[in-house]
Amino acid sequence: MSNVRRTRRLGRPVMASAAVTALALTASGCVTVHGEREIVPAATKSEAKRALEDFLKAYNAADKAYDPDLDAARITGPLGAINQGGLKSRHVQHPDGNAGHVPLELTDAKFSIPKKAGWPRWFMADTKANRRSDLRWLWVFTKSGPDQLWRAAYLNLVSPEKMPELKKDEDGFVVPVPQAAKNLALPPSDLGEEYTSYLKSGGDAFEPGDNTSRWKAYRDRNGRRAGLAVQYIDEPENGGTFAPLGLRTRDGGALVFFSTRHYEKQTAFKGLSPKVDADAKALLKGEVRQSLTLDRVSNQVVVDPKKSDGGKVAFLGRIQGLTGAKGE
Repeated sequence: MSNVRRTRRLGRPVMASAAVTALALTASGCVTVHGEREIVPAATKSEAKRALEDFLKAYNAADKAYDPDLDAARITGPLGAINQGGLKSRHVQHPDGNAGHVPLELTDAKFSIPKKAGWPRWFMADTKANRRSDLRWLWVFTKSGPDQLWRAAYLNLVSPEKMPELKKDEDGFVVPVPQAAKNLALPPSDLGEEYTSYLKSGGDAFEPGDNTSRWKAYRDRNGRRAGLAVQYIDEPENGGTFAPLGLRTRDGGALVFFSTRHYEKQTAFKGLSPKVDADAKALLKGEVRQSLTLDRVSNQVVVDPKKSDGGKVAFLGRIQGLTGAKGE
């Protein structure tokens, strides 16, 4: 798992592709509110900039205090689950706050804003940061209604060399991809199901790499350890603010964010019990006698090629975090 490491700044533990050491909503169908049917930009650039600034202020306050309440109103979806779970765990371990807090700084922000009718609405912010400055930080912000706040729903760190060029319309706005788009290697709505199926049984829908072939091989090897049996259960997350989001690329493919949930159940042999680390212990419900189940949420971004090209879905990044633990 060379390219997946824990990161502290979203409230540990978080796992991220591309060796991270720091820290959605679908375009399908138009949900209308108050009769709003006109196709308009999801946000102005100044609005998007303010949303990023407001989130960053709340995030830094929460990270400094290890207090999930301080950024709960500015975060949602899979990123929200990862952040809130991590902050809760760290708060139990360090009730006086984060003694090593260094504020996250975001610069060189570029905003990709689609047009759509009604609500929810969303946009992507592409930034640099004072951590892992060699990577671009891709944020997805969503808003569920005219009186609601913009909230960060997805985050992934991507090598700039691997970022595809997004398609833009005549007004300079990016083009959203319907959830059920059939002209891609996989419709965005199917990515979660296909990925969780791949982790269990394999297949040829995804390019080999750290988040596909190598992660599956690691889990297969890890299924049985000395005195311990490990079972993995994976589920797609497609509902509400966990739904996939896609933006059309210039070559006809798509840049797609999607989320999944991963359970790891460790069952010890008779007379033994699984070890519980500090992060899991802080979130633990129940008593660990013979088994421990770890609940993790993962958000990922992929390039989904045009179906006619015959290519496979390629991962650009993945961040995963512990959100719960249960003992039995």
